[in-house]
Amino acid sequence: MTQTIIVTGASSGIGHAVAERMLAAGWTVGLAARRADRLAAIAAPHGARAVVLPLDVSDADAVADRFAGFARDHGRLDVLFNNAGIFTPTAPLDEIDPADWRRAVEVNLTGMFLCARAAFGLMRRQAPQGGRIINNGSVSAHVPRAGAAPYTATKHAITGLTKQIALDGRPFDIAGSQIDIGNAETDLLRDAAQQAMARGDAPPHVMDVAHVADCVHHMASLPLSANILFQTVMATKMPFVGRG
Repeated sequence: MTQTIIVTGASSGIGHAVAERMLAAGWTVGLAARRADRLAAIAAPHGARAVVLPLDVSDADAVADRFAGFARDHGRLDVLFNNAGIFTPTAPLDEIDPADWRRAVEVNLTGMFLCARAAFGLMRRQAPQGGRIINNGSVSAHVPRAGAAPYTATKHAITGLTKQIALDGRPFDIAGSQIDIGNAETDLLRDAAQQAMARGDAPPHVMDVAHVADCVHHMASLPLSANILFQTVMATKMPFVGRG
């Protein structure tokens, strides 16, 4: 049976790169994001193995419905790449709009929980039991980017969610893992870089997003007897470690 994966945030950036990599490897891929037209364009060259799943990850009912339909139509859900996220405008802490805080929490944390919850339930009850949930953490799960409190706080929270999935998934052969990505060249990073350079900072070192896709493919392809709990892939020269 062809292996199956749902990729959230699949309409652009890291999600799109991972979806294309998994399709190239022969997987059936659920493309989940809000922009149905963009998903349809991505799916078109791949035939029945690319499945358009238009949804807002913060809508619990939509997530549950689309995930269940995908698993029903394709036999099971082997992997979730829990990737959808947003980066709100940067600012000193006292100038952050509370609406931006709430929006980041709703998508980056609640949305990832809702998707993990739906996937966990399917994996727990399917036969054979089990599966893998890979959360996109970001290096911001460890160290902050200046002025990015909403993004940093939500990504730190994802690390806790990953550990909880790994713990609670043990009895059901559900592996929980996280990939922390630093400076993959995407539209999201370009927006953050423009904000940084507007503050007078140097442009960031970046890496090709294809390297991230290769790492996710490797994590997804492991047998359920093995798990990469945490992995960091980053542009080599980005200032992630060291003292300022």
